[in-house]
Amino acid sequence: MNLKRSLVLIVIVLLIDQISKIYVKTHFEYQQSVEVFNWFKILFIENSGAAWGTKLNDFLPVSEAAGKLILTIFRLFAIVGIGYWLYDIIRKNSSRILIIAVSLIFAGALGNIIDSVFYGVVFNDSYNQVATLFSDEPYGKLFHGRVVDMLYFPIIQDAVWPKWMPIVGGKTFSFFEPVFNIADSAISIGVAMLIVFNKKAFPKKVQEEVEEKS
Repeated sequence: MNLKRSLVLIVIVLLIDQISKIYVKTHFEYQQSVEVFNWFKILFIENSGAAWGTKLNDFLPVSEAAGKLILTIFRLFAIVGIGYWLYDIIRKNSSRILIIAVSLIFAGALGNIIDSVFYGVVFNDSYNQVATLFSDEPYGKLFHGRVVDMLYFPIIQDAVWPKWMPIVGGKTFSFFEPVFNIADSAISIGVAMLIVFNKKAFPKKVQEEVEEKS
């Protein structure tokens, strides 16, 4: 897989990701939802932290704004590293599986970085109103944007654990709780490909390990 095809894949993922986010942001109020199926909803929320809404200020003695800035800067450094990795494996003509996987991870990471860096200065707030693109009253500032999430799959809702089970018996649970976006999906698919197709993604490395053991 060459650089041109990798770039096409990245652009497609970015377009789908950003179009879906901008549409939801400009058509939904915060936490508004639409049921597509009983197991799938479009639910608009925003994530100002890392995965699963984790924030640095939950663990470090910094303000929420400072934690958000640190997280965004870390993401920028990470995307540079992933970008170099992608360039390097394409240059070395690595396996197609590896290039596709890293391209998806790069596209997903870049999609969420766009939110973190720019959304705070191009959108106004979504609380009790539908946001406006290129608003005169943006909700934040550069590097302090919130990531838009909207894909929600409540496959199991308010189920009850059997009473005979220790600790959780009698308690309610739901599956699947996280709300995510296209960028998150691309990252997850890319990582899953590296795990499931590890031998195809890293054929030379796997072969070298086999030879060393023999």
